[in-house]
Amino acid sequence: MIVDCAIYRDGHRTEGPEDLSDALAEARAVGGFVWIGLHEPSEREFGLVTEEFALHPLSVEDALKAHQRPKLEVYDDSLFMVLKPVVYEPESDAVSTGEVMIFLGDAFVVTVRHGVGSPLAAVRRRLEQEPELLGKGPTSVLYAIADATVDHYLDVSAELQTDLEELEAEVFSPDSGGSRHSASRIYGFKRQIMEFRRATGPLGVPLTRLAAVGTLGSAVPFVDGKARPFFRDVNDHLTRVNESVEGLDRLVSDVLSAHLAQMSVRQNDDMRKISAWAAMAAIPTMIAGIYGMNFEHMPELHWVWAYPAVIAVMAALEVLLYRTFKRRGWM
Repeated sequence: MIVDCAIYRDGHRTEGPEDLSDALAEARAVGGFVWIGLHEPSEREFGLVTEEFALHPLSVEDALKAHQRPKLEVYDDSLFMVLKPVVYEPESDAVSTGEVMIFLGDAFVVTVRHGVGSPLAAVRRRLEQEPELLGKGPTSVLYAIADATVDHYLDVSAELQTDLEELEAEVFSPDSGGSRHSASRIYGFKRQIMEFRRATGPLGVPLTRLAAVGTLGSAVPFVDGKARPFFRDVNDHLTRVNESVEGLDRLVSDVLSAHLAQMSVRQNDDMRKISAWAAMAAIPTMIAGIYGMNFEHMPELHWVWAYPAVIAVMAALEVLLYRTFKRRGWM
């Protein structure tokens, strides 16, 4: 469905005609651009937009089916970019992603949103309050959406860092460091980082192209060359995010290794305790077994103090073994 449609001229919003073809023609006539926002459109709903703005069939297919990686594609009549906004859900400590597809032309911007993770409403309000920036044309919309998306990545990264610190405290706690739930929490956290990385990692190449730096330094059609420093700033922020994600991934792997090491040490301690108790039980069992064989000629068999003497020897050996194991930390 169409969420919003407006014509922008000199950085100010004007309500355009309902007919998309008329809106585009009016935007070109006044030297502005038309911005159409859609949310999870059906194929029939998007068909009219496709026809009026001459969108490439491949990009239209991607916009309808979603589940795309962040990317930037240049076609004859438009530019197509995919972003994956990320939402952190504090109730479940989970990361979820949405998708934003942006079609950019000479006098139009078409944004298609999938899922809940979208900064578009806030971006539109912010741009409408900054007419100088909005007056730069469709490129300003592309920049503002990318900037809002990447800035929110920084917030999500900070939330994940806090969760990781709590997880570290739990794992290294003397009381719960060896709990079974810790391993599942660590594994779940690693999956959240993987989901986050799928959104941030592939975005580096498109932003580098828009910033026109490095080996990808050629100009991108439909993007104002004066906007390169702005995209360079967004790319710098994304680099910080990717470095943070890499650090989180390494740390959670280290936490998992430490947890497994703790479990192994605890199992070794348990085995030593079991072995110590088994050794203490073996001595009286052995002595009782010897005297239980009922041989006629056995030492001190008819001595009146033989039974209490054997019991005393057993007790003395048990105390000796207990003190030895206790001193070595086995019990």
